[in-house]
This record gives sequence, structure tokens and C-alpha cells, in this order.
Amino acid sequence: MNLPYQLDLPIHLLAACFNKTSASYKFYWLLAILKRVELGEASIRKQYLFAEMVSHAWFTVNYFHVSFGKQDKLQHSVQQIRQLEGLTIDISQSAVYNALANTTNKNTLKELQYFNAEVLHRFLSPWFRADDMNQAYQLSGSFTNNCPYALFKEHIEMNPAWMDYFQKNVLVLKHFCYWNLVVYLQTKNPNVPDLPNKLIKPAIRKNLVGQRKDFWDIVIRELGSVDCIYTNKRLEIGNYAVEHFIPHAFVAHDLIWNLIPADYAFNSTKSDRLPLLDRHFDPFFTLQQSAVKIMLDKFPKNRYLEDYLTLFPSLDRAAGLTRIKFLEQVQPLITIASNNGFEFL
Repeated sequence: MNLPYQLDLPIHLLAACFNKTSASYKFYWLLAILKRVELGEASIRKQYLFAEMVSHAWFTVNYFHVSFGKQDKLQHSVQQIRQLEGLTIDISQSAVYNALANTTNKNTLKELQYFNAEVLHRFLSPWFRADDMNQAYQLSGSFTNNCPYALFKEHIEMNPAWMDYFQKNVLVLKHFCYWNLVVYLQTKNPNVPDLPNKLIKPAIRKNLVGQRKDFWDIVIRELGSVDCIYTNKRLEIGNYAVEHFIPHAFVAHDLIWNLIPADYAFNSTKSDRLPLLDRHFDPFFTLQQSAVKIMLDKFPKNRYLEDYLTLFPSLDRAAGLTRIKFLEQVQPLITIASNNGFEFL
């Protein structure tokens, strides 16, 4: 990805800042700087930047359970700080930042200060040899080789030339960060679906009115009723929830092959827990198979049938939706989700 050119700045050095990355720190460090610069801050307290790092990673770690790698301290700190500060998983990014920027909890501050010795000087390695932290502080103080900021004990000072560049190109630079972050996280999560959509908390989760009205209501109307696969409660039109068999927090989509009617009360308590395949897969598959058969027989142009083509090349009655093929698609996803920290029912 090419960054916008500017004659008086070594843009090629900024473009090289992620060339050697063994942890996620640099990505979130630059995102933190961009956030504060976007707000017009040229002298930025380190605590504010560390708070930004954690707040940017909050949803990815706590909700989507994306792995940053066993050696990555940021993921561990996000999890620890959630407990130390008593914050909820679905809290907004700004609320996380405000809590951490103003915290006086010594244990939280210790978690944040860890990054002081890890990322600030190493990020400057394209501009000069930054292995020696003390030397990096000295060299950055005079903006050696036109580096983007100077390091001080409690804060950083932005290089005015870079400050202007960051403000003018903040959107492109954020895309640069996230693009490189996705590439990095894919090496740690090779089989996790839809990583790009797991880096930022969506403003609003989409409702499932369409899937209910235009698919499952039709199926239930044809069958008369269905049983909840979890509680065996009889479900009829108007008294069921549409729920994700594999949690939305893992698959990050609302495709109909992963959606089924469920008992309202159970759905409200299931949260992001995984189904037990030996108990729940067979009734799940039977319900899905019945739904597809009804749609193919009576409503073959139903738009939600296309969702199944993401798993199966054909929905032909003879060679399409079979138990073995469906299980081959679902079982690995359940295993990967479990390995990433999602709990079972």
C-alpha cells in the first residue's frame, strides 16, 4: 500500500515502520498517535497513548477473541485491565479510553507502562538505530533524520512537519495501519473468518428482521411449528428469536445457514457460547435441511438460498445439503472458535 508522497518528509521510512514486527504493539501505537493528532494534540501524554492502544484493541480481543500470539503482551493487558477496571466487553472505545486515561489504579498503570519500554523507541528504528532506548531518547529529541516525534519521560512531542502530514492524511494512514494489522493477525489466526471486520466495533449490530420474516416465518408456516434445538420448546411465528448457531462474535456474519429459530429465554442467556456438536448438531442440521427443502420446492427464488452457496457449490436435491458436508464445514469453525477462547454451553 503506497502512502501519500511529501517532498520534505522521508515517507519511505514511515512505510517501513512495520517491516519487522513480532507483536501487535507498533500497529496500535501508530493508531494511538493518529487519534491524538487528529484531535490537534502535539504534546501527548504517554498514558493517553497507552490508553488509546488498549481501547483500539478492546473489541478485537474481548468480543471477537482474535489471538495476537502467545508472546503478545497487549492482548494480555487488555484482558487484565478489563478485570482490574471492572469494564464490560461491549463498552464503547471512547469509554475505555476515558477510563484508562484517568485511572489511578496502580495495577492498571503498571499494565499500561509496560509498553513504555517496548514500542515507543522501537517504532523509530527506520529513522535511526533504536535498540538502545537511552540513545533513542537523545536522537529523537532533535528529530534526527526527521523522525516523527521526540521522546520524553512522560510524553512525546510531535515533529511539526509530521504533525501536518498526519492530520492531512489521517484516513489513508489508518487504512495503512489496519491493512498491515490484518496481514499480521492472519499469520496468528490463519483459519479465523473475516478478520478485517473484527478490528473495529460495528456502530450497530444489524437486526435479523429480514431473515425472520422472509425465511424462517415461511418455513414455520409450512411446518406449522418447530422445536427449539436447545430447550425443545415448541416455537411458532411471533414467539421465537433468530439466533446464531456459531456465535456472531466469531463468524461476523448473518448468513442464513448459521441462523435458526430459538427459544427467546434461552437465546438471551446463550450469549457467545458455542453449541455442543454431539447434542445440538443433528437437530440443527435437520431443521436447516427441512428449511432448504421447503424453499427449493416452493420458493426457489428466495434470496436467502444464496447464503448456502458460501458453503456448498450446489443446492441440488441429490448432491447438495448433506449431514456429512454440513458437519465438515461447521466442525472446524467450532474447534477454532474454542481454541480462540469461546466457551461451550
